[in-house]
Order: sequence, then structure tokens, then C-alpha cells
Amino acid sequence: MDRYLVIGRLQNSAVKLILEEGYSVKEVSQELDVHANSLYRWVQEVEEYGENAFPGNGTALADAQHKIKLLEKENRYLQEELELLKKFRVFLKRSK
Repeated sequence: MDRYLVIGRLQNSAVKLILEEGYSVKEVSQELDVHANSLYRWVQEVEEYGENAFPGNGTALADAQHKIKLLEKENRYLQEELELLKKFRVFLKRSK
């Protein structure tokens, strides 16, 4: 079985014990031999990302975030280019 799949299942199970079953982080930490800080982070990720909190080896979410950053950068560039073209058009109208 894929290592990342096992880790994802552990994370989901641990968070479920805390959020749905009402166990404390300390209890789950001791039972699963996982540091409490990791559990707090996992709970925070599930609350923030929901089902997409643990996407396997992490590349799917990282790739999507990287693509979003690139698209935002391209969008800013195109907006600046549009503003420049608008100013140039006004300049051409004045020079006629």
C-alpha cells in the first residue's frame, strides 16, 4: 500500500476522533503516538481545506497553488498592459 495513502488515512482518522468523536488532542496524541502539535495542525488543515486537506503526496495541491500564482501574475501583467494601451489610445487621439 502507498505510504502516503496510509499517512492520509491516519491523519483523517485522528482528526475524526478529535472533531467528531470528542476525544481530546492529548488523548489521541498518546494513543496514536503522534505529537500534539501535528494533531493541531491536521485539525486546522481539515477545518480550512475540508476533504482536500491531505491530497496524497501533496503535489496535487501544491501544483494547483503554483498554477494559481502564475495565473495571478499573468493577470496583473495583462491588466498593466491594458492600462498602457488605454493611455496610448488617448495620446493618439490628442495628437491628431
